[in-house]
Amino acid sequence: MIWQGRSRRTYTGKLVRPARKKRKYEMGRPYIETLIGERKAKKVRVRGGGFKIRLFSEKYANVYIPSENKVVKAEILNVVENPAHVHYVRRNVITKGAIVETNVGKAKVTNRPNQEGLINAVLIEENT
Repeated sequence: MIWQGRSRRTYTGKLVRPARKKRKYEMGRPYIETLIGERKAKKVRVRGGGFKIRLFSEKYANVYIPSENKVVKAEILNVVENPAHVHYVRRNVITKGAIVETNVGKAKVTNRPNQEGLINAVLIEENT
């Protein structure tokens, strides 16, 4: 279980004895890396009764074209740049801020696909 509570050690290394057990609201979940491929998603209940859609893989993105002021469904070809991690580019992992190559041109991802269940992006440069 991933637990987001305090450390059991102080900064000097002394062991802190817990006053209570772990609580369900302190629980965390493993990070899911969104990849390029056929759509695969899972609905997960979160605290408060809401839902997050875990996106494992996705083939298409909703790309906003500022010059035409419209949104088109574009196919994602590959990840060009990802500031979150150096090796995400070679593994085609999509996160917020990643620059992806689509069939309409390069686009920057503006949402968090792992938590929202879809990929939204803004066009940077068009293919001509």
